[in-house]
Amino acid sequence: MSPFAGIGYLVAAVLFILGLKGLGHPRTAVRGNLLGSLGMLIAVVVTLLEQSIVDYRAVVAGLLVGAIAGALLAQLVRMTAMPQMVALLNGFGGVASVLVAIATLLQERDAGRLMLQTSIAASASVLIGAVTFTGSLIAFAKLQELMSGRSIGFRGIQAFNALLLLGGIGFGALLASNPDAEIWLWGLVLVAGLLGLLLVLPVGGADMPVVIALLNSYSGLAAAATGFVLSNSLLIIAGSLVGASGLILTRIMCRAMNRSLANVLVGGGTASGPAADADSVYAGKIKSAGPDEIAMLLESAQRVVIVPGYGLAVAQAQHAVRDLTNTLEARGVEVEFAIHPVAGRMPGHMNVLLAEAEIPYEKLKEMDEINPSFAQVDVVIVLGANDVVNPLARTDPQSPIAGMPILDVDKARTVVVVKRSLSPGFAGIPNPLFAADNCLMYFADGKKAVIDLNQALKNV
Repeated sequence: MSPFAGIGYLVAAVLFILGLKGLGHPRTAVRGNLLGSLGMLIAVVVTLLEQSIVDYRAVVAGLLVGAIAGALLAQLVRMTAMPQMVALLNGFGGVASVLVAIATLLQERDAGRLMLQTSIAASASVLIGAVTFTGSLIAFAKLQELMSGRSIGFRGIQAFNALLLLGGIGFGALLASNPDAEIWLWGLVLVAGLLGLLLVLPVGGADMPVVIALLNSYSGLAAAATGFVLSNSLLIIAGSLVGASGLILTRIMCRAMNRSLANVLVGGGTASGPAADADSVYAGKIKSAGPDEIAMLLESAQRVVIVPGYGLAVAQAQHAVRDLTNTLEARGVEVEFAIHPVAGRMPGHMNVLLAEAEIPYEKLKEMDEINPSFAQVDVVIVLGANDVVNPLARTDPQSPIAGMPILDVDKARTVVVVKRSLSPGFAGIPNPLFAADNCLMYFADGKKAVIDLNQALKNV
């Protein structure tokens, strides 16, 4: 590697680190994203200039195809489908690592200069990358509702997955020791791909934010292994950063759900006891209200907290929520947003939606920050959230969400829940909050409900 390339890689690595640091806070996230993109541009340019033989026609063609695809996805994919796209992008990263590792392995072998360390790194890249690719496809299919979001598996699937992992390691070892026998290579691809499928199939929809974070980490680890295959230091650095940050995020998400990673991966979201019957929870206790009644409550409120959930994303109600926020603040009402770490279908989903509607970052309060003050809140408006405000997490040790930290909205003076119906959330259990004495149900589409409520408030 020339001194020019070394300096370029160093600059790119620093930009990656600064970009990742910027992504840690909503206010600096855009700048962080731009810094990371600039670092990647520098890395690509330096790498191309270092090559003695480059078919720039193929490079330009790839850039054009990728740029067009990326631009179309950015414009056409709705914010509600962003989790699916993230899952798919994780898969693309995994399969890219697999293809590069296989191509380099075969090329080095045919040229007679294949080293043991390259074989080992290529085996690791194929194993992790294939698991990431097929696992991400299942995550995408579940989020896109192309298949059931419930846990899917069979008796003994965990033991079978352990055997597949051992088999993958065995095929990798055989490939590293005898790279001329391509049967070990394709056996490794097959076993790793099957392992990825069976790892994600048992995971229910409620745990999908954790899986997305974990698959993101896997894609980074696969890239780091590919860096060793190519002897590219920057790829090792970038892959390690993604892998480490993904693992940290996965740990944060598991803590927010009071779940262990092992519990998530084996489909541990099933209830340990009989689920409560919805009729017994709701019968004769539900109090519904319309926009005019709720507007009268808001007129006399001094502090209002809005809890966004996946229902807000589905209804694309974030801009209507911004308008309601402006109306309330014009009347002197303090408005805040309570953000649960696993609200939505991917980490930070609600933050992204609200940022798109230009709601100030200062109004977004994390769960630990806002929970102690719910008793001083006049009105809480829950928009499409379910499991993250379900008191059963505190009161029922047999519940699928037992022990999961929740937003303590039931402690507010009045709670207004905006939902189309009393249907359960991902956990598949009723929510006693809906039948609480201080709760009013506002049955409507999220966006229409907020628009009608805003208009009623203006008419009060």
